[in-house]
Amino acid sequence: MNISLTQLEYVLAIDNYRHFAKAAEACLVTQPTLSMQLKKLEEELKVDIFDRSKQPIIPTDAGKELIEQARIILREAKKLEHIAKHFDNTSEGSLTIGIIPTIAPYLMPYFLGDFLKKYKKIQLIIYEMKTEEIILKLNKDEIDVGILATPLHEMNIIEEPLFYEEIKVYAHFNHPLLKKTALEHKDIQREDIWMLSKGNCFRNQVINICTEPKRIDEQLRYESGSLETLKKMVDTEGGFTLLPELAVLELPTKRLNYVVGFKKPKPLREISIVYARSVSKKKIIDIVKKQITSNVPEYLCDKKRGTIVEWK
Repeated sequence: MNISLTQLEYVLAIDNYRHFAKAAEACLVTQPTLSMQLKKLEEELKVDIFDRSKQPIIPTDAGKELIEQARIILREAKKLEHIAKHFDNTSEGSLTIGIIPTIAPYLMPYFLGDFLKKYKKIQLIIYEMKTEEIILKLNKDEIDVGILATPLHEMNIIEEPLFYEEIKVYAHFNHPLLKKTALEHKDIQREDIWMLSKGNCFRNQVINICTEPKRIDEQLRYESGSLETLKKMVDTEGGFTLLPELAVLELPTKRLNYVVGFKKPKPLREISIVYARSVSKKKIIDIVKKQITSNVPEYLCDKKRGTIVEWK
């Protein structure tokens, strides 16, 4: 049987894009070339991989199984190169990272500059995406690692904790919550909380700390995908929101007066680097992990500071 890795890569591209022209563009080949190689592969296997009568095209039942096997074959093939590099003294290659938006803008400044200076031959490709998308893309080998809140409880994904953020309240300057030196969970069961929109895992952690509030005044119900927007809404409209610790640390000194923490055990958000069990870039992952843990404030790595809040 004469099957090439290139043909398998074309199959995965078609499955990802469900469109021949877009798949060809992603593979840097012409559409006729991609179509011809797919046809050769189908003739070799004596089976149709895609149902071309559908728009967008979809895999046939046989195609679904062949595509999953193609992923395994390509993943294992990539390991050859990375195994060799693991025993090489040089550190080079690329790493595609998915990182959730409530971490990205606060974590990047801690380690990225130092990383790029030390490891000039490692290319980092970083995308902001929600947790569910990271899990999906890890399982489809479309990204190498994710940086997100854990635990995930996903059988096929390995989690390596990086640090633990305390979850704190950020309130309007005249809010009654600021009169307390430390809060209990019942204190934040109020109607004037500003929330992240659905689909953000930090929203779920907030809900797990306090029951989801229901606004009494329905004139305005605003949910944002950005912690920065929530902070501005608190400043201008009143009320309060909850912030992870890295978002608090970048606040101007004056606004730290608008932050109050919880009584012990303090709620913590566990941040981990995660990857599929079949990962082939462990050496580079270990480098990224070390760079992050050595550049964030040391006390963040202490798990004993509080209790981890589940996000699911």
